[in-house]
Amino acid sequence: MTILGDLLSTIFERRYLTAALDKPDARSMEELISALVGATGEVSGLSAANHILKRYREMNDEEKLAFFRHLSSNMNIDPDKVRSALEAYEADPSKQSYRAFMSSVEPDRQELIRRLNQIPGATEALVQMRADLLRLGRGDPRLQALDQDFRHLFLSWFNRGFLVLRPISWESPAHILEKIIAYESVHEIASWEDLRRRLVPGDRRCFAFFHPTMPDEPLIFVEVALTSAVPGSIQDLLAEDRETLAADEARTAAFYSISNCQPGLAGISFGNSLIKQVAADLATELPALKTFVTLSPIPELTNWLKSEDILFEDADAKQIRTLAAHYLMSAKRPDGLPLDPVARFHLGNGAMIHAVHAEADLSPKGQAQSAGAMVNYLYDLPKVAQNHERFATAKEITASSEIRGLDASAKKLDLRRSESEPVAN
Repeated sequence: MTILGDLLSTIFERRYLTAALDKPDARSMEELISALVGATGEVSGLSAANHILKRYREMNDEEKLAFFRHLSSNMNIDPDKVRSALEAYEADPSKQSYRAFMSSVEPDRQELIRRLNQIPGATEALVQMRADLLRLGRGDPRLQALDQDFRHLFLSWFNRGFLVLRPISWESPAHILEKIIAYESVHEIASWEDLRRRLVPGDRRCFAFFHPTMPDEPLIFVEVALTSAVPGSIQDLLAEDRETLAADEARTAAFYSISNCQPGLAGISFGNSLIKQVAADLATELPALKTFVTLSPIPELTNWLKSEDILFEDADAKQIRTLAAHYLMSAKRPDGLPLDPVARFHLGNGAMIHAVHAEADLSPKGQAQSAGAMVNYLYDLPKVAQNHERFATAKEITASSEIRGLDASAKKLDLRRSESEPVAN
């Protein structure tokens, strides 16, 4: 009887809640926001949250911008309150004064975002909301500050403990496969047959991270080729007429495409956990695998060469490799980290620069961004933690002797064009 009573109670509560959520509400968006943050009753709070999210979905960009500006201006911290709470804590550190200080430094908009997330499906809606904020808030310091509140909460909601690693295969649901095609950002998937070639053969794998509240939305996915040796060409890796290798004969796992799927999760890093988890799972499945590498693009190479006035047009393969190695080792941001974003990612994960290849990506995109060059980052699993520590603390780049030799050669050459030589557009 108790179980039946609980079941009937749950059914009636849900029917009551559904009716409450669907009830029209004439309050303004600002009134709904205030009501949600101040709500003490569960139903009234959920109703306000539901109406806020529903109205937001119907807004145009101008209305969304006004919504974000309201949050950034009217739901910000109170500096005077923060100073007063800090002084009280400094004078008498205690549980109460600490709690008061922590409450003062958390803006009401953080609590708003938390309460919005109580609605089923709200997490995905909030991820899309942040994507809008990043798109509309460029160049606006107040809106960029608001984004820090979204990012702070998302770092907790999307930490590794909540993520689920799932293999993607040809038997995966069609709506998931459609999203893999749409979200592929490194090497375009041109058709369903192209996708099939990446999923069906026994020497191919694909894995994605999902969040329990977004089971139909991959957050990030990686495509893997099982090979006999370290690959040096994406054309060879994806060739239609290539020979399939038996998985148990593979000695190398090559991560050739890693794609982030959700613009609203920019800056929330999943890639490092994904690569390490996939490498560990593959090593368990296929003990003969000894080498884990990437075949990665070098997206800013040609832009940097042009900015440095370095000759590279019509360069032979050897020179392209030399220039690529020199760029990866020596091109730095003002903070001392590598200029190349892919290099920062993999080196930050503890990988090392293993090899560079000319004529490795002959697609228009590959030619435009890196003169066709690609790079292998090696994940030497026993050394990953050590490499990461050196990079994080001393910004030290771990690289093979071949890469270091190419970089040294480049520094001895006169790479800059003469004044009479035109710059390619």
